[in-house]
Amino acid sequence: MDSQIIFELFSSCISASEILDVDQAYRNQLLKLRGKLPKLKIGRYGQIQEWLEDYEEEEPGHRHISHLFALYPGKQLSLSATPNLVKAAKVTLERRLQSGGGHTGWSRAWIINMWARLEEGELAYQHILELLKSSTLPNLFDNHPPFQIDGNFGGTAGIAELLLQSHTGELHLLPALPNEWTTGKVSGLKARGGFEVDLSWEMGELKEVVIHSLEGGENCEVLYNNERIDFETTAGHTYPLVFNKE
Repeated sequence: MDSQIIFELFSSCISASEILDVDQAYRNQLLKLRGKLPKLKIGRYGQIQEWLEDYEEEEPGHRHISHLFALYPGKQLSLSATPNLVKAAKVTLERRLQSGGGHTGWSRAWIINMWARLEEGELAYQHILELLKSSTLPNLFDNHPPFQIDGNFGGTAGIAELLLQSHTGELHLLPALPNEWTTGKVSGLKARGGFEVDLSWEMGELKEVVIHSLEGGENCEVLYNNERIDFETTAGHTYPLVFNKE
């Protein structure tokens, strides 16, 4: 997890330096240091290796799944760019859960977000139900016990992640919509790049989407159901989009 956090930190600093066109010497230093970080590895069970060496797990069902930080909230792993590592991430989650993982509210919230990033809407939905059933008090506080806000914040973050993702540089609409959520709408979801998104869906299909550009000067790429729309934006402008229906 340490290496994955450092990788995300260095990558963010490098990206900021490139966007602002400043601190080139520092950027080059970070690029060299990032290249020395341990690479993600696949362990003996086909899982993401938790440590530098592939130790046998002392507690396979432990509530921590820290070594999937690269999947969420990091962005080293993605379905398109790292399919083998994504497969290993699924194995990691399955092994943890088969051995009793996810038994606290905050741990369940992590699992919801990770399944969302893997675009496994049904699995994420089942853990949303478990979060509400097993780890939520009558006043809706997350029950650790006695209380831990992580399950509340993480659970709602997971729900948002099912409806909109932007960590790969594009606005991916309804990437992991659960079958049970046949009809719905959401407004005010913030996306990377200075965008705000309102969308609605019926019978599991996108009905309407409106993109608000808050900052402007940014190209907006929107993905839904393998169809892409790409356009330039201006600060304060609103862009209703129409996607083809199959």
